Amino acid sequence: MSASPAPVATVDGVDLVLWVTIPYICLAVFAVGHVWRYQKDQFGWTSHTSQLLEHRWLRWGSPLFHLGALAVIAGHAVGLVVPAAWTRAVGIGEHDYHLFATVLGSVAGAAMITGLGLLCARRLLAPRVRATTSRSDRWLFPLLSATVALGMVATVTHNVVGGGYDYRSTVSPWFRGLFSLSPRPEAMADAPLLFQLHALTACLLFAAWPFSRLVHVWSAPVGYLRRPYLVYRYRSAAGPQPGPRGRGATHGRRATARAHR
Repeated sequence: MSASPAPVATVDGVDLVLWVTIPYICLAVFAVGHVWRYQKDQFGWTSHTSQLLEHRWLRWGSPLFHLGALAVIAGHAVGLVVPAAWTRAVGIGEHDYHLFATVLGSVAGAAMITGLGLLCARRLLAPRVRATTSRSDRWLFPLLSATVALGMVATVTHNVVGGGYDYRSTVSPWFRGLFSLSPRPEAMADAPLLFQLHALTACLLFAAWPFSRLVHVWSAPVGYLRRPYLVYRYRSAAGPQPGPRGRGATHGRRATARAHR
């Protein structure tokens, strides 16, 4: 006698809007918005750095935020994109995976939150930096802070203080289903509220991405590493060097005179 298939969870209209319609709208805005921004505002495709206005808080806040963000993104990529069967296939059990992810994720999240807190405080408390805050920054920083804080609170509540929650059985299938065009809203509907709020704010952050300073992440100066060395030539103070049409000697004397002043 064959086993009967597992019943399919019912999905109401609210779940369809929250976990199918809104994510696809946000992804569409993310893609189209970047094309529009690049065509209309290439000179504004920058991080709008304010390092010259204040650098003491930036010296600590920026590295903590960016390094923590890179580690958090890497952890999300493994947890959401890589199925649990793949990690088990390479010998990583579920207990070891969740322990490893919780410890490293907590450290990375703490660094990211600390750095973001310093950057937000710097923007609020430094008058010159506050004066350069754009309209997009006024909604980007709260949205980014809410996304990061909700993710950290969800991790601490369910996986550090609580008994543990396997988000790879709900959130991960829903996330992968969006890109394989087979959305599973019922999977996300069963997730705890904190994970749901974290996912919704992340979708809104993706929609806001093209219209904010976050676009600078796609313009990392990778080519700088392959740039050839710059060769500087200078005239010795021992005496003028001959130049074309005899003008080099005069230029050399004037440069030496300015140097001695």
